[in-house]
Amino acid sequence: MEQPIISLRDVNTYYGESHILQSVSLDVFRGEVVSLLGRNGVGKTTTLQTILGVPSPRSGEIRFKGEIISGIKTSDIVRRGLGWVPQGHRIFPTLSVSENLTLAASRARPGSWTLPKIYDYFPRLQERRNARGDALSGGEQQMLAIARALVQNPDMFLMDEPSEGLSPRLVQEVGDLIKDLNRQGVSILLVEQNLHFALDMADRVLIMNKGAIVFQGKPEQIRTNPLLCGQLLGVSMGKEPRSGLVN
Repeated sequence: MEQPIISLRDVNTYYGESHILQSVSLDVFRGEVVSLLGRNGVGKTTTLQTILGVPSPRSGEIRFKGEIISGIKTSDIVRRGLGWVPQGHRIFPTLSVSENLTLAASRARPGSWTLPKIYDYFPRLQERRNARGDALSGGEQQMLAIARALVQNPDMFLMDEPSEGLSPRLVQEVGDLIKDLNRQGVSILLVEQNLHFALDMADRVLIMNKGAIVFQGKPEQIRTNPLLCGQLLGVSMGKEPRSGLVN
């Protein structure tokens, strides 16, 4: 049987005495895009952060490429090939595009994603390479956040709200980018509030509620199940809302 690239088993995470993740188990397989959905505050971002070790789970096991990573340093997890695209970009605002990428490349694993290849793949970043991070548009900042993770040559991406705050045109561009990276073999665990975007990206969908995974299935099962959408996501799968957001 194929081994998952990332596997969580009965993971429990706390913030202080607040029990956030409650016996979470999930798998992502190589070459797969999995969208993690749910209302705000149910533990989706905490799931990604727990995989990265910030915070560490209080109990349970996390494996990446078959090796246990729960309890080790975030920097060591990243060096093993886990890329992170955080919510809100979190680029260095006072550094230029070039400086942001050079800093990331200085800690990179060996691989095909060199700085020249990054600039070929993201021509807009090549054009803006001398611009400070805080002078970039939202779409450019998102490209830089993805490029910064990509230059470290990850085997898998954790992406938190990559479409947040972007215009419909830029959402489409980010979606095309995610699909292209996936075609190149990169596995992705995607947290996303834009339901239509998340379903379009995904091979499989997980839904989280109150810190637990309560549904696993194919995107089509979400699209054709109004009750599931209403009860667990608080949306209708009718026409795509202008904001595209899950309440």
